[in-house]
Amino acid sequence: MSTPTDTANTAVSEAETRPETPTTAAILRALVSRELSTAVLRRSTLLLWVGFLGVLLGIAWFGGGMQVGYIATVIDLLTPLELLVPVIAMALGYRAILSDERRGELDVLKTYPVASWQVVAGVYVGRAVGLVALVGSSLLFLLYPIFLTDAHQSLFYATHTGADSVWLYLRFVVLTVGFALVLLAVAIAISSLVGSTRSAVTAAGLGLFVLLFGADLALVYGLSRGFVDPSSLASSLAISPLSAYRSLVIETTVTVTAGTGPQTASPVAAAIGLLAWGVGSLAVAAAAIRR
Repeated sequence: MSTPTDTANTAVSEAETRPETPTTAAILRALVSRELSTAVLRRSTLLLWVGFLGVLLGIAWFGGGMQVGYIATVIDLLTPLELLVPVIAMALGYRAILSDERRGELDVLKTYPVASWQVVAGVYVGRAVGLVALVGSSLLFLLYPIFLTDAHQSLFYATHTGADSVWLYLRFVVLTVGFALVLLAVAIAISSLVGSTRSAVTAAGLGLFVLLFGADLALVYGLSRGFVDPSSLASSLAISPLSAYRSLVIETTVTVTAGTGPQTASPVAAAIGLLAWGVGSLAVAAAAIRR
């Protein structure tokens, strides 16, 4: 017959030999490290960065914005970035979950105490690090040639009531990086819903069409048919990620240098719209993995 002391010793022994459940931080750290080593730190990512930087330099230089100032460069880059950033985000994320599923890694992870949201968070953060580095460093690199061009100051002040400022350009960089992160979340959601590489490519193409054209066309249609009240158009722009990003850039950087004027968009609504797209997309991805 065992004594209470023997029972206590047995319990302690079992507790010592029982495998320790990893913490959420440890799980996320492992998943992020895996994404960085397998999907981000690759030659293709470096080539993508070089190409992206080269395109931005060409647009800023031949468009004349680099010789004029920071805000002129923002104006030159805004429309091209509305096309380039979604393409880059899709390229980094459209197979993120699908690749794990096809390799059987999701099935392996299900045998461990890893929640679906942790898988999505790890994949997202790992690839977000690469996306932030790619987009952010490319835009920050343009600061150097703009700064070296001293002739832009008098030209800018002659045509604008506000002051050209490097801080406004840095605000533009932050907004663009945030826009890229939202689109990466959309790409990961698409990846979680497809079952093959071919369907992933098709879904990514459709997703790009919706992001680049579909949402804005829906707003125009709603406005023409009376579904969207013209008085609420400034807030309704937040429905489209591209329109929300464009609204934030124009209202918080470009309009600042032009003095007072009519408000063409709602920065608060635009920020909420982008946040909803990002969080909603990650929630969709987590639900798709859990099914």
